[in-house]
Amino acid sequence: MANQQAGSILQFAPFQSAVDEGFWHRLSSLKLNKLGIDDSPIPITGFYAPCSHSQVSNHLTLLMESLPSDSDEESSVTATSHGNRNRCSVPGTLYNTNTLESFRAIDRESLLKEEAKKIWEDIHSGKAIDDSAVLSRFVLISFADLKKWNFYYSVAFPALVLNPPATLVDLRPASQWFSSQEAEAVRAACNEWRNSSATADEPFFLVSIDSNSNSTIRHLKDWEAFQNDCQKLLFGFYDPCHLQNNPGWPLRNFLALIFSRWNLKSVHFFCYRENRGFADLGLSLVGEALITVPQGRAAEIGDHQCVPNAVGWELNKQRKVYRCISLAKSMDPTRLAISAADLNLKLMRWRQLPSLNLNILSSIKCLLLGAGTLGCQVARMLMAWGVRKITLLDNGKVAMSNPLRQSLYTMEDCLNGGEFKATAAVKSLQRIFPAAEAEGVVMAIPMPGHPEASREEGSVLDDCRRFHDLILSHDVIFLLTDTRESRWLPTLLCAKNNKITITAALGFDSFLVMRHGPGPFRPNHDVKAVPVNALSADMGNLGLNNTDGRQRLGCYFCNDVVAPTDSTANRTLDQQCTVTRPGLAPIASALAVELLVSVLHHPHGIYAQADFANSSSSGSSEQPLGILPHQIRGSLSQFSQMTLVGYSSNSCTACCSTVVSEYQKRGTEFLLQAINHPTYLEDLTGLTELKRSANSFNLDWDNETDGDDDADDDFVEI
Repeated sequence: MANQQAGSILQFAPFQSAVDEGFWHRLSSLKLNKLGIDDSPIPITGFYAPCSHSQVSNHLTLLMESLPSDSDEESSVTATSHGNRNRCSVPGTLYNTNTLESFRAIDRESLLKEEAKKIWEDIHSGKAIDDSAVLSRFVLISFADLKKWNFYYSVAFPALVLNPPATLVDLRPASQWFSSQEAEAVRAACNEWRNSSATADEPFFLVSIDSNSNSTIRHLKDWEAFQNDCQKLLFGFYDPCHLQNNPGWPLRNFLALIFSRWNLKSVHFFCYRENRGFADLGLSLVGEALITVPQGRAAEIGDHQCVPNAVGWELNKQRKVYRCISLAKSMDPTRLAISAADLNLKLMRWRQLPSLNLNILSSIKCLLLGAGTLGCQVARMLMAWGVRKITLLDNGKVAMSNPLRQSLYTMEDCLNGGEFKATAAVKSLQRIFPAAEAEGVVMAIPMPGHPEASREEGSVLDDCRRFHDLILSHDVIFLLTDTRESRWLPTLLCAKNNKITITAALGFDSFLVMRHGPGPFRPNHDVKAVPVNALSADMGNLGLNNTDGRQRLGCYFCNDVVAPTDSTANRTLDQQCTVTRPGLAPIASALAVELLVSVLHHPHGIYAQADFANSSSSGSSEQPLGILPHQIRGSLSQFSQMTLVGYSSNSCTACCSTVVSEYQKRGTEFLLQAINHPTYLEDLTGLTELKRSANSFNLDWDNETDGDDDADDDFVEI
């Protein structure tokens, strides 16, 4: 011994911690998905093993599995595997605070005293003898800054302080303390103990050597039956320390147990260390410690209410300050982006919206028809709500006038004739959020009132089939185009397939946002059984369950008395462009996405009836996101907004049973007729006859009176 001489105070090498990056990831997930603002203590598990290197001490390691899972199906207490010689389990407690101020305000001395009291009680109750790992109990305090991915923490290894301290009588390598025959026997016994799955991770034990130099290792609970059967008895422990002049930290509480339970004044201890997985008596130490009790204090030792003082907070660069680790730079950028994007949504569930279904939002597939001003804003809003699967359909190219109002485009997208909007929008979404599963489709939507030459009919039919497949493969359809006729075919297909459909349309200073009602026919099969449909299990429960028989809500075309026709011919420049006040599109887009989220969280989904603002019967108090209107109409000139309802029309050219049935019967032949013959839809739905009847009204205005005051003479018969 160079540093500690016989008769000096026994000094111990402090325990050190090593917190793996996976631990912080698990803690982040646990806090976001399960704990929220709950700062109750959490049972955790640390791992350590005997020192196995002559120059480096082992640390107490905290891994991902040190924490309980954030899954509700799993136990809240960490399940640890036993029998692993390289991972001796040590129980610990985590105190994770909600703010940095709370972390800094923790009374560390009181907390250390509280944890030391648990060890003291375990010693007196006998638990520490049955499960000796509790002698190395530890505590971790932390604050997780999930915005910046900074983690502040401190670790304490509570150690009971003997008063007066133990005195060191002798300390030397075990190979020098044992005879050669004893050393060989001890080495063999230790290897057998370590290789047995029943004892490999038992960190405290008894070592005996009989008169024939035979060695045996047993559990602490065998001490009373064991002490008289041997010539030499040592108290062994797995020593994480590599120093030749100091035993490791676990010996401190071990001595407290030996003295308080068995009242031994002289203790021979064995610091077990290894080399390449086998006992190394050259690295291991054997020492003798003397424990004395001043007169008048003997009674305190046996009193479990009289807890000794405790030490044990880990130092950071020789100072009592907390540690801070930042994982932002070491993490994969995409993973960081996903965590950051989900942060606000998960925080919403802590207090405001515990019922918020993030799974349905992340799994739903949205098709955006139009990648212009509305399409760009809607895509951004969807991503903010956690929607990952977005398809944008558009056949236009980015023009020089677009980037200022269409938020997904830059000047580079306008060069060399302009890039296709659908393609440029997808690239922009993936730059904004690398985990976005975005797809761009460049195609025009077949429209009624835009006749196609016979030589192009084949191409139109191909577009119709492709468009039908797109509708089928998505869960939600947004109608965001800038003409009425371009909304007809998607409205028809959505009505046929009962797809959630959201329309947003702009005027100069007014807007309309609405959800379409369901189609006229209930599906003949379960939505969840369609293999091409990406609806999650949650989506399957959304809506095909409203059997109250009430009139269904209307679509975008239900209030029209004319069929959609070519609205682009003979337009002046201001009519060719969507001329609106700049603030209108963001407002309408935000409302469109919020309307969708409300539909997804309503128990009746697409079949939900319309709610009204300030209505006592709206049921808004029952829905976490408030009312679910049918139509929202707003005016910037009046800075006003109102909710309306419009029911389905039996003469609607897009969603009535007549039109949907005809499409089901004739398919693409019906579509070609609707496209090439402007009056066909009006003839089919009875609008032609209705207009003819209206035009035939003859009103006879009789201004002469005969002096008769009978009110019946003022009526005009039609």
